[in-house]
Amino acid sequence: MISDTILRKLEAELDAGGVDTSDAALDERRHDYWVLKHLRNWRGEKIERPGVVVRPKNTAQVQAIVRVAAEGGIPLVPFGLGSGVCGGIEPDESCILVDLSTMNRVREIDETNLVASFDAGCNGLEAEEAVAERGLTIGHWPQSIAVSSVGGWVSTRAAGQFSTGYGNIEDMVYAIEVVLPNGELVTLGKAPRAAAGPDLRHLVMGAEGTMGIVSGVTLSLRRQAEKRAFTAFHTPTLAAGFEAQRQIVQNEWLPPVMRQYDVRESQRNFQPFHADDQGLLLMMHEGPASRVDAELEAVEGLASKAGLARGSDEAGPHWMERRNHVPTWTDLLEQNLIVDTIEVSAPWTRIEGVYDDVCESVLALDPIRLVSAHSSHVYRTGLNLYFTFVALHEDSAEMEGTYREVWRRTLEATAKNGGGIAHHHGVGRLRKNELHHDLGENGLALLRTLKGAIDPQGLMNPGNLIPDA
Repeated sequence: MISDTILRKLEAELDAGGVDTSDAALDERRHDYWVLKHLRNWRGEKIERPGVVVRPKNTAQVQAIVRVAAEGGIPLVPFGLGSGVCGGIEPDESCILVDLSTMNRVREIDETNLVASFDAGCNGLEAEEAVAERGLTIGHWPQSIAVSSVGGWVSTRAAGQFSTGYGNIEDMVYAIEVVLPNGELVTLGKAPRAAAGPDLRHLVMGAEGTMGIVSGVTLSLRRQAEKRAFTAFHTPTLAAGFEAQRQIVQNEWLPPVMRQYDVRESQRNFQPFHADDQGLLLMMHEGPASRVDAELEAVEGLASKAGLARGSDEAGPHWMERRNHVPTWTDLLEQNLIVDTIEVSAPWTRIEGVYDDVCESVLALDPIRLVSAHSSHVYRTGLNLYFTFVALHEDSAEMEGTYREVWRRTLEATAKNGGGIAHHHGVGRLRKNELHHDLGENGLALLRTLKGAIDPQGLMNPGNLIPDA
C-alpha cells in the first residue's frame, strides 16, 4: 500500500487530479496489451493493480514524482499508452504508476533542421499528423501507431511498417530527455552525430522503463514523398522470395515496405490476389519520382531473375487499407482460440532454417491449428520473420500452458539457427528468461551491472526486462 504520507507528498507536487486512487484508474492501468493478462482477466482471475496512478503534466513534475519515490524506496512503473504486448507493465499495490498520457504536447517542429520534439506521452498518430501538416513525416508507422506513444517507441526499440527504407526508431532518435532514478534530468543527444564517448541514448532505448523515465523525445524528420507506387510478385518458394529481397536491398534499393508472406498467409490475407501454392512479396516504393521510377525498373528485373512472377499491384493498396485492422483478444478467446504473434530475425543464410524449425516444432503441439509467417523488416544482412500461431482449447485453463510452450519452442528454434529472439516488440516479462540466447551470460551480467549503477535501489519498473539473477 502507498501510505497517506506519500500520497500527500505527491499531491503537493502535482496539479489537481494528478494523484488518483480511484478503482477506475487503478483497474485501467493494471497491465499492457499482453494477451496473457487479457486471458486471465477474461477468466475472472484477480490481476494486481498499482497503489496509485499519478499524472504529471511536465518534466519537472516527473522529476518530483521520482524524488518522492526515491526518498521513500517506492517502486515506479512508467506507463505510456499501454500498447505493449510482452508484459512490460505489471504493477502491484506497492507501486506508483506514472501515467505519461497527460504529457502529450508537440513541443517544437523545426522545418529547417528537420527535427521535431514531443512530450513522451504524445500519441504516435497525433505526432505524425502534426508534422504532416508541414509536409513532413516521421516515417515511423508501427501497427499500433494510433494507440502507442512516442516515448513508448523509444523505450521498446520499436520498428514501423516502413522501416526498410526509413529505418527503425533508433535511426530516427535525435535526442532523448530522461529522468534518472534519482530525479536528475539528462538530455542525451544534441547534434546530427557525435563521437563524445559511448552513445548514452542507447541506455534508454529498449530499456522499457528500467533505467529511468523518458519524458521527451526529439526525432529526425523527412519530407513527404513526391511519388508512391506498389509492386507485388508471386513467390514459388520461400527461398526464391528471400533471394529476391536480398538482391534488392544489397543492390541499394530500399522500398520502405517489403513484406513477404508464406503460402498460408498469402491465402488468408490476399485472397483476391493469391496464386495457388505460392506466397506473395509485396513492396511499396516512395520518394522523388525519378528515384521511384528507377527503383520500379530495377526491382522488376531482380525479382524476375529470382524466379518471381508479377502479381497484381492492387495487393499493395489492399494491404494499406487493412493493415491495422485486427480482432481483439476477447473476440478470439470467446472462440476458444489463444493467438499471438512472435517476431524474430536472422541473417540471410539462417532465416530458412528458422522458418522450417519453428513451424515443425510448433505444429507438433496437438492444440495448434495454424502456424504461418511473413517477413516485414529487411536489412542488407538479413530480415525478420513475424510468426502467427493459433491454438484451439475447449478448456481455457489449458490456454496459458500451450501459449508459453509455443513461445519457448519458437525462441529456442530461432536461437538454435543463429537468429535473434526479439526484433521489435521488446522483452517485457514474456521474453526476459530467454534473453540469454541473445546476450549470453556475460551480457546479462553486464546488463545487471548497468542497472545496478543507474538504479541502485532497483525501483524502476522492477521485474521487467532483466532476468532474475
